Amino acid sequence: MFVDHVKVYVKGGDGGDGMVGFRREKYVPMGGPAGGDGGNGGDVVFEVDEGLRTLMDFRYKRHFKANRGVHGGSKNMHGANADDLIVKVPPGTIVMNEETGQVIADLVEHGQQAVIAKGGRGGRGNSRFATPANPAPELSEKGEPGIELNVTLELKVLADVGLVGFPSVGKSTLLSVVSAAKPKIASYHFTTIVPNLGLVETEDHRSFVMADLPGLIEGAHEGVGLGHQFLRHIERTRVIVHVIDMSGMEGREPYEDYVTINEELKQYNLRLTERPQIIVANKMDMPEAEENLELFKEKVGKDTKIFPISAVSRQGLQELLFAVADILEDAPEYPLEHMQEEETETSVMYKHEASKDDFVISRDDDGAFVLSGGTVERLFKMTDFSREDSIRRFSRQLRGMGIDDALRERGAKDGDTVRLLQFEFEFIE
Repeated sequence: MFVDHVKVYVKGGDGGDGMVGFRREKYVPMGGPAGGDGGNGGDVVFEVDEGLRTLMDFRYKRHFKANRGVHGGSKNMHGANADDLIVKVPPGTIVMNEETGQVIADLVEHGQQAVIAKGGRGGRGNSRFATPANPAPELSEKGEPGIELNVTLELKVLADVGLVGFPSVGKSTLLSVVSAAKPKIASYHFTTIVPNLGLVETEDHRSFVMADLPGLIEGAHEGVGLGHQFLRHIERTRVIVHVIDMSGMEGREPYEDYVTINEELKQYNLRLTERPQIIVANKMDMPEAEENLELFKEKVGKDTKIFPISAVSRQGLQELLFAVADILEDAPEYPLEHMQEEETETSVMYKHEASKDDFVISRDDDGAFVLSGGTVERLFKMTDFSREDSIRRFSRQLRGMGIDDALRERGAKDGDTVRLLQFEFEFIE
């Protein structure tokens, strides 16, 4: 089964908690704080493995969570950092944030890596908070939560040349005779329901990867037939080989086939029209093929280069392959449209959004004030509410962020309820 589109959940490991500890040794009066820091949580890293061909593995495992860092120890011992979680993906995988649709990483070469969900940093132990005014603080941080998000993985086949055309025009047959690929071939439509790849080598030892892609029909850009399942795989190809059944044995007119397919490519993505396109007139060993070819040439223009072939009898194949190899020598790489503005030298980029808003204040139906926002939620999760010093520090942080003043502006009075995540506080003047 060929799987090329899945949704998965990823979460970086939480940081380890810092420790509150004190040094108690014989002959060492006033030993002072000695609580160690927690270790950093592991990242979720996607790595390209050229041995994979589909996203099939993600059908059975859709949750990927890295380990958390080890908690800090006494005697200022730092907790161990957690190992990264390496997730293998096939070449050609695009990772997108499901919520925003933003591309996080475009992974194309074997061994390339992208950090998809960053692990949290370890919390600081109490020895970090010692000051001349407070030389023995009972204060530490919990580990920072790791980033969590739902991502969409799309596989876009990596091929230099893409064979396009209506069903049953002979794309699979052509691939099978010019390469060692063994696609399914039969006399019914949509025999090919997954992309097939083959390595083609010309007589002068130039080679390229050719993809036989599922057949297109009218309306494919809207999802008709195999629709987007086909179209997403042509986005990376550098040359399009447009195969046309010149015998007309399916009852269709060859020129109408040509116009329809090009319109579908244009409707799906205008940039596909920039790619060099080679027109291949297949099934030239059939009756009426020569007459149809002459009519076709009149409609597309005499200057248009057309390669008449018969994939079955192997007539005209060498000339076609030489032409494809010649064009590939000059054909540029086409970066994916949504990557263009942020393209990097390696075509692999990843980034993490900063926490959205520091804080947002809203009201619940019962009149309670609701606090939300990336920064305030992170501070809350890193606070140890079992210790008085930590609670006072959290209060100071809220005041420093301007949350107290913002609540007053929204009309908060002494005794009002303030909610943050699943917890409630009382607003005190």
